Amino acid sequence: MSTLFESQAPRPLADRLRPQNLDAVVGQSHILGQDAALGRLLSGGRMSSIILWGPPGTGKTTIARLLAEHTNLHFELLSAVFSGVADLRKIFDAARNRREVGKGTLLFVYEIHRFNRAQQDSFLPYVEDGTVTLVGATTENPSFELNGALLSRCQVLVLNRLDDASLEELLQRAENEEGKVLPLIAEARAALRAMADGDGRYLLNMAEELMLMPAKPELDVAGLAQAIARRMPLYDKGQESHYNLISALHKSLRGSDVDAALYWLARMLVGGEDARYIARRLVRFAVEDIGLADPNALPQSISAWEAYERLGSPEGDLAIAQCVIYLATAPKSNAAYKAFSAAMRSAKDNGSLMPPKHILNAPTSLMKDIGYGEGYEYDHNAEDGFSGQNYFPDDMPRQSYYQPVERGFERDIQKRLEYWDKLRRNKG
Repeated sequence: MSTLFESQAPRPLADRLRPQNLDAVVGQSHILGQDAALGRLLSGGRMSSIILWGPPGTGKTTIARLLAEHTNLHFELLSAVFSGVADLRKIFDAARNRREVGKGTLLFVYEIHRFNRAQQDSFLPYVEDGTVTLVGATTENPSFELNGALLSRCQVLVLNRLDDASLEELLQRAENEEGKVLPLIAEARAALRAMADGDGRYLLNMAEELMLMPAKPELDVAGLAQAIARRMPLYDKGQESHYNLISALHKSLRGSDVDAALYWLARMLVGGEDARYIARRLVRFAVEDIGLADPNALPQSISAWEAYERLGSPEGDLAIAQCVIYLATAPKSNAAYKAFSAAMRSAKDNGSLMPPKHILNAPTSLMKDIGYGEGYEYDHNAEDGFSGQNYFPDDMPRQSYYQPVERGFERDIQKRLEYWDKLRRNKG
């Protein structure tokens, strides 16, 4: 319960605009609607343990508070950043006491992924027997950060970053609350929503700053940029966003979408990603997704990496960008990748088969006596420079791993392979 002085203390705009019921939560109808997961639970008078996964400023804490009110559960908030096992034990003991007098507890754990594995395990018996209804909030992928045992007892609900319409609704609520209109022209208002990057709390914090400015003159986009400091895009090099963005870059390259590939490259660099990591992935892409369709792709990617090492950022970033353009516009083939994977499977499946004796060297007389090197035909002495001999193990039928595509340089390779197959059949 707040004191008289606390009720008179100034409150941030984002706190004053916190929704008072679930219907007022914006941008999350996919989980809160009547036919959605939470909507069905609540309409049935039930509440189970859940994990709310989503970006900052999408309403995770607000939803948890409103769920407690809607289900008449005692709301207990815990931050995984500042809490340990002793805090958990106190909360579980208090929840057990409440349960004995017929009162349930909704335990909201902010940044639940910050708890280590042992701490997460401590939740299990209390969640399982219903001592607490757990609502965990995380900005990280639960599949990577939470124990499988805990995940199996909770339903994971994904919150969306707020779209443009939801952000505009928040701005209108802010204007109604303050009784004034933001001093922005239409283009600047759109830019303000873009600057929020889907984060409603951040948007309202920026709006609160702008409300302090005079109503005239209205700010254009340049004036807004001077008045409000732009934050860096959300990006964590050690977490899911790191893997999401490199995946987006890789797949844009594979799809030959040069503009999308440049965008994801820029997103990673602006977010602080090490360009050397990107360079390594480009080398991998050159051999996995282009291969011999363009043999110059690998030298290009190696050269870009070396150029970056010599120049550093920001000058060397252009070498990485140039490489991205080259790889995105190059003909694509994963034939070499598939061929090597198939050869690896054969090597594992067929055991330790010996090479045929005719292609073995015979440095000793004993080895000559038992047939090493016997019958070997020197290809350079053969007609067309091709002997057509078998080079697979005697007990293994001939395999065809490499299947070049009809793109780029591999079109020429395919012609060579067909020529050699014809010679081999004739000699056979």
